Amino acid sequence: MDPTTRRSAITLYDRFTHGLIERREFMARMVRLTGSAAAANLLIGTIAARADAKPLVDPADKRLTISSHEVAGTKTYVAELRNHSLKPTVVVVHENRGLNEHTRDVARRLAIAGFRAVAVDFLSKMGGTPTDEDKAREMIGKLDLAQASADGVAIIQALKGSSRGGKVGVVGFCWGGGMVNRLAVAAGDALDACVVYYGPAPVPAEAVTVAAPLTIHLAGLDTRIAETEFPWITALRAAGKTVAYFDYPEVNHAFNNDTSAERYNAAAASLAWGRTLRFFRRTLR
Repeated sequence: MDPTTRRSAITLYDRFTHGLIERREFMARMVRLTGSAAAANLLIGTIAARADAKPLVDPADKRLTISSHEVAGTKTYVAELRNHSLKPTVVVVHENRGLNEHTRDVARRLAIAGFRAVAVDFLSKMGGTPTDEDKAREMIGKLDLAQASADGVAIIQALKGSSRGGKVGVVGFCWGGGMVNRLAVAAGDALDACVVYYGPAPVPAEAVTVAAPLTIHLAGLDTRIAETEFPWITALRAAGKTVAYFDYPEVNHAFNNDTSAERYNAAAASLAWGRTLRFFRRTLR
């Protein structure tokens, strides 16, 4: 299939999964684009994230301790090295599919890198993330974002106030990237570092309340997010805040998600991940 068709299909999928078009319209347009329902479903299968994809870090990796905790009333998945010496904490915020296996894998990657990773299930108060991704997206769409932000701030404050203490950073992807921006506004100096992967930005006027330094990763083909992020970055700089952004040319939204064959870009993901780890090591240690 030619690159133009693939790019159009990815854009359609992005609009569908972010609630901008209904499923019926999405499927009809995909069929017109690919020529048949069978071809449309085959292509969708390569764009969508695969729940059965092999993780980069095995959940049974003997270097790690894995546990589940309720923090400030919210369920979390915690991954850290078995050496329980004090380590800085990174809160991981999921995409709009909830706390799934891929997000847990991201937490384990952070743990292997030497952080205590706390992956939050923002759907836990609605019964937790379901296995049905369409249902998870529907539940995300019903969240009260102001309350979710308040829950996130409470988690950050609880982690800083725990016996482990120490600095706390936060990283989020897609919906989670947008939540990181919200937490940067709402948490003030309780938060020590923020990393945003292709997440929508708040209104620029809120930049003045941000205290933590930010690193923002943007996908070059993701104009939907860029339209919100560039005014946000400009406002942060005008307010004297510490912000670095990196634009990855010719890559799609969700380029870091290695469970999506069509959208994943290994080179961009590796570069962004390296920058993320260096930023957290510099700001949290």
